[in-house]
Amino acid sequence: MALKTFNPTSAGRRHLVQVDKSHLFKGKPVKSLVEGANSHGGRSGGRITSRRKGGGHKTAYRLIDFKRTKHDMPAVVEHLEYDPNRTAFIALIKYQDGTLSYILAPQRLAAGDTVISGKLVDVKPGNAMEIGSIPVGTVVHNVETKPGAGGSLARAAGTYAMVAGRDGANVIIRLKSGETRLVPANGMASVGAVSNQDHINEVIGKAGRTRWMGFRPVSRGIARNPVDHPNGGRTNGGKHWRSPWGQPTKGYKTRTNKRTSKMIVRSRHDRKKVQ
Repeated sequence: MALKTFNPTSAGRRHLVQVDKSHLFKGKPVKSLVEGANSHGGRSGGRITSRRKGGGHKTAYRLIDFKRTKHDMPAVVEHLEYDPNRTAFIALIKYQDGTLSYILAPQRLAAGDTVISGKLVDVKPGNAMEIGSIPVGTVVHNVETKPGAGGSLARAAGTYAMVAGRDGANVIIRLKSGETRLVPANGMASVGAVSNQDHINEVIGKAGRTRWMGFRPVSRGIARNPVDHPNGGRTNGGKHWRSPWGQPTKGYKTRTNKRTSKMIVRSRHDRKKVQ
């Protein structure tokens, strides 16, 4: 996948770097696979409940099949599309019975390819099967942590998980973050890494493009007065980083989910302790 740079005809284009999307479908999404998406601007009852949100271009939500429950029926990839709701590209597939569906597009998937999901299918990009049936060392994405609930791990652009081993009724996977965890062997997963791996190398180029994405300006705590923020005032700035309401930030651990903590074999933070 190629990156595009531009001639510096303006300050906003001088450092602009974008992913080349010339291979994507130019038309509108399938109407039956689209829902309206309401933007609330980070407000509830008129009050700001989530800061730094607002504006942004109007979008329509594409209904993505994260479950892949239509088993043992081949589907042909019609084309790849851009999705404004996620960093990855999506693929429109057409099953033999004429049903249309959107799935996350993995790398090396192109129009005309055939994908299929089932108990035991070929290990090729876009195919989906139970992760317990996938060979050790295979790169996967869209991994279910609860069978039947749909994939929730490794869905962003360029991400993936690797099948590292088996442990009874569970499978050991290693995520790109460095975390090693267990997932049920009867949960579904799709083969391959997620598309648009160059998304991390994009440069937005100007503040206006950030506003188009629905983000408002950020006022740093250290730039405020002490009465307005715990980190306000230059004398208090870099000692104890906190949120406006006093919650410690920048490294303070807030995870308290004991129900799923037992599934984590090795935390992504452990590699920091070794150094």
